Amino acid sequence: MKAIHLFAIMAMGSLLLSGCETKPVIEQKDWDGTTKQYASTDEKMSTTYYKPYAGFVGDPMPIFDPQTKTFKVLYLQEFRPNMAGTYHPFWGVETADAANYTSLNEVLSTGSRAEQDAALGTGSVVYNEQDKLYYIFYTANRDQPKAGEDAQVVMYATSPDFKTWTKDPLFRLRGVKYAYSSTDFRDPFVWKSDDDGLWHMVVSTKVGGKGHLAEFTSADLRAWDHAGSFMTMMWDRFYECPDIFKMGDWWYLVYSEMHQAIRRVQYFKGKSIDELKACTAGDAGLWPDSHEGFLDSRAFYAGKTASDGQNRYIWGWCPTREGNDNTKTNPSGEPQWAGSLVAHRLIQHEDGSLTLGEVPAIKEKYANAKEVKLMAQSEAGVSMAGQTYTLEPNSYALFNRLEYHNHISMTLTTTSAGDKFGFSFVRGTDSDKYYTVVVNPESDTQRKINFEEEGSAGAGFIAAIDSYTFTTPADNVYHVDIYTDNSVFVMYINDVLAYTNRIYGVQHNCWSVNSYNGTVSVSDLSVTTY
Repeated sequence: MKAIHLFAIMAMGSLLLSGCETKPVIEQKDWDGTTKQYASTDEKMSTTYYKPYAGFVGDPMPIFDPQTKTFKVLYLQEFRPNMAGTYHPFWGVETADAANYTSLNEVLSTGSRAEQDAALGTGSVVYNEQDKLYYIFYTANRDQPKAGEDAQVVMYATSPDFKTWTKDPLFRLRGVKYAYSSTDFRDPFVWKSDDDGLWHMVVSTKVGGKGHLAEFTSADLRAWDHAGSFMTMMWDRFYECPDIFKMGDWWYLVYSEMHQAIRRVQYFKGKSIDELKACTAGDAGLWPDSHEGFLDSRAFYAGKTASDGQNRYIWGWCPTREGNDNTKTNPSGEPQWAGSLVAHRLIQHEDGSLTLGEVPAIKEKYANAKEVKLMAQSEAGVSMAGQTYTLEPNSYALFNRLEYHNHISMTLTTTSAGDKFGFSFVRGTDSDKYYTVVVNPESDTQRKINFEEEGSAGAGFIAAIDSYTFTTPADNVYHVDIYTDNSVFVMYINDVLAYTNRIYGVQHNCWSVNSYNGTVSVSDLSVTTY
């Protein structure tokens, strides 16, 4: 009894002594008053450029749902690692504005490893007023097909409520039946034509190694007739994820060119379907604009569109990079397949050409104004008058740290068409390398975005993540809007350029505006967050 009593006294004394020990001091980072580089990481989930908590987004398939008056965006769910043999079920999100998303979780499951649709591939979804059903047409990939088996066919599933889906066990649209490839017969896109009242489907495939978009027609979405080749693909190219729509007086084909040297979303245009088809006839290459119809960089892929009758948006995925390394862009292929869901608004110009612009609801979402403070600058060449910064050649202005979700807006004016400037991120006063988006003069009339790793340890120009060329503004004025959501980076200039990239480490780090040659003025500079 005495031993127990003594033990209790000793225990109490130990507690009292421990209570007198000095507690560790938790140091609060001075985000606002420091400029050293910080190793930041992404949040697990992104809600503007959507990424699910687990896994990644591949190949979006949007529809504007006429029943709910919202957009539903299906996508191929990438898990890393995926299940062996069975992978890429369709998951989905719903949005009213292309800026805020609600997860629909899994929408369409894969088949078993022994079934034709062991793995799912890109497709499209439509609503049929006649039978009040939604239809998903999708690529069905067989696991390790044997001789005589189709590697890819088109299948479909239906639903009355977009929740419960029933696959048609008997339907198979087989390419070999029409002398098309059995290994490349995929990415079905379906739309209804006002001209003939029929449903039309195009499928990405090959004939004797030559790329084709095969066309089929149907009155009821269930029985399909072959209508021949919608169009051939130029040279040795292959057009993935086709999307056909009419906007104003023009018909468009938006597609993703899978050739490793290109690997971008492009488009063709025509005043009629026949004119659209003729864009590639005989490998003609009737490009729709001065930059071969490119809509974005190689960090925006598998783009497909949907319209609510007022705006047409395009959704694609921004890839992740191996080891979260901003330089892993892989000029010979993909950096990593799948990533985050990025939306742009389509802008149609008077000549029918298209560019991509900011989504209005995304701009509205970044509503909290953040104080912009000049933290450091080059030894010479930076001056300020009111709220306008002037940067002489070889100068920079470093601004305070960004947050996880940032909208940087500014007007930048150069003195000549040859002036070179850019914007650096993940930059501190101690950085031996940081990442710069350079607005580079390619000629007296053309500019292009280059991506560079600058600093004493930087690798310089990073291949395979530059933009298409665009026309230098006649007045040398650049209205720039930059959006970041974690490591996804999207920049717009003058409604003529959209540039998407993946830049890790933007959040919690400083950023700068740089002038390399020529005098540059920066006005109307603001940073907003949410």
